[in-house]
Amino acid sequence: MNLVETENKMGTMPIRRLIIHMSWPMMLSMLVQALYNMVDSYFVSMIDNSAFVALGLAYPAQTMMVAICVGTGVGINAMLSRRLGEKRPEDACAVALNGYFLYLLTWVVFLLFGLTLGNRFVGFFNSDPLVMEYGGQYLTIVTVFSLGVCMQFAGERVLQATGNAVGPMLIQGIGAVVNLIMDPVLIFGLGPFPAMGVSGAAIATVLGQFVGMAVGFVLVARNGVVRLTLRGFRPHAATIRDIYRIGGPAIVMQSLSTVMTLGLNKILSLPKILALYGDVPVFILSAYFKLQSFVFMPVYGMNNGLTPILSYNYGARRRERITRGIHFALAAALCIMGVGMVIFLLFPGSLMEIFSAPVPAMAMGIPALQTISLSFLFAGVSIILGAAFQALGAPMFSLALSVLRQVVIVLPVCLIFVLIAPDQVWWCLPVAEILSCAVALFLYRRVYAAKILPMKAAS
Repeated sequence: MNLVETENKMGTMPIRRLIIHMSWPMMLSMLVQALYNMVDSYFVSMIDNSAFVALGLAYPAQTMMVAICVGTGVGINAMLSRRLGEKRPEDACAVALNGYFLYLLTWVVFLLFGLTLGNRFVGFFNSDPLVMEYGGQYLTIVTVFSLGVCMQFAGERVLQATGNAVGPMLIQGIGAVVNLIMDPVLIFGLGPFPAMGVSGAAIATVLGQFVGMAVGFVLVARNGVVRLTLRGFRPHAATIRDIYRIGGPAIVMQSLSTVMTLGLNKILSLPKILALYGDVPVFILSAYFKLQSFVFMPVYGMNNGLTPILSYNYGARRRERITRGIHFALAAALCIMGVGMVIFLLFPGSLMEIFSAPVPAMAMGIPALQTISLSFLFAGVSIILGAAFQALGAPMFSLALSVLRQVVIVLPVCLIFVLIAPDQVWWCLPVAEILSCAVALFLYRRVYAAKILPMKAAS
């Protein structure tokens, strides 16, 4: 699809169909990513509860890896798309090569983390020797051998920038299938493969990522738009600076969920909580984050499709398409979140059983999931409006809203509940989302009055 066709589509295709058309590949891709996160936990929970808790405590380090890779990819995607739009194919190739180089450096950082902190990271949150052992095994393997996930992201972003929506899905989908197949084989042992427990789960994960990396290399080599060659390549400081100038804020925003998870894990591991409930709250929190990704990821995927649509029509001064796009996205997000909320309210026990939850975790987890699900509708509004702020030239509003949702409100509220009513600690998430949603609506009124309303109604 050439640039003129893309511009015509962004400005003329019916807005609802356009949002669906632009969003579904990323929504599907993110659901596959959610499946990646779920598979390891599902099989590991069959080993014992300590193994599941260990993976939950290692999860923030994995999400930080993804945040850095995603944010870097935002910069690479934007720069590469821009060079292609400017009809500068050689410069586009240079951006792609520098992108691969940055992902290689990113892997080196993860490698050093795994070698120095991989065995100690979980110990910052839990002193149980078995949990520390399991967590150290898993985290060391997925960080030291993270070259696959880094190069997988590189291939996805290069293909996305060239307009290939199917390639990234193939990269993630094939890798996820390999992970799904190899998890039980390596965890429990089958045929010539010995049972490796938690280490087997980590090895299955990195195997899937390396397969995704290989698929990415093949697809990029055959894409016909960006021709990559290492002959004469030298890292280009200005290109790298521009990539991080664009991708840096995305890294920060993506990292906020890691900060929230780390904070909640630490608070739920305080002596007062441990004395009352042991590792049960951490078990429930780990289960929740795995489960909620299947609800939240489609909404985040829609954000990826919505942002360029709003940006284009904001530049074209088309007020009606902007407002209709925001309203449709809000309605779709509320539907997705509403379905998720109903499932969490009606079937919390079945959801907890996915992870072989013990009796204490079931007793606390069922009301916990029901309570937390009350936050879903408010979160959906905040997520969509955050994308609108980015597209309409108010990125600081989007950043401020993310910081409020995932750090400033939720962590202090969680600590307060731990101190005065630990059995009600799960209300920290609905409280944070409700307050953040109120702020989001207030900020949207300001953005609407300053940026959307002045446009001509007929535009």
